Amino acid sequence: MSRKITGEAVEALLDKKPFKKSNMKVHMDFGGVWKMKLHGNTIAAIDEFNMLSISNAGWSSNTTKERLNGLPNVRINQKKFVWYLNGVEWNGEWTRVGIV
Repeated sequence: MSRKITGEAVEALLDKKPFKKSNMKVHMDFGGVWKMKLHGNTIAAIDEFNMLSISNAGWSSNTTKERLNGLPNVRINQKKFVWYLNGVEWNGEWTRVGIV
């Protein structure tokens, strides 16, 4: 179950609406790319083709994982300190996860 702030930030990103609350921010950047940020680090982006991409921005924290898991087509779990994205070992680098 995700936190309320996760749901709000994800909804704002998918609806392409600005959002700012606590450690989360959603805004449109240059080129029409919508970004979701956690503590100032971009962890999700939707490009002009509605392609959703994610990254852990170098932070393998439970909060980062929880925020990313709120997004469609994203299921991150962890086993022995290794992250798995949709069942495949993932190093946290930018990865396209689908069209939204």
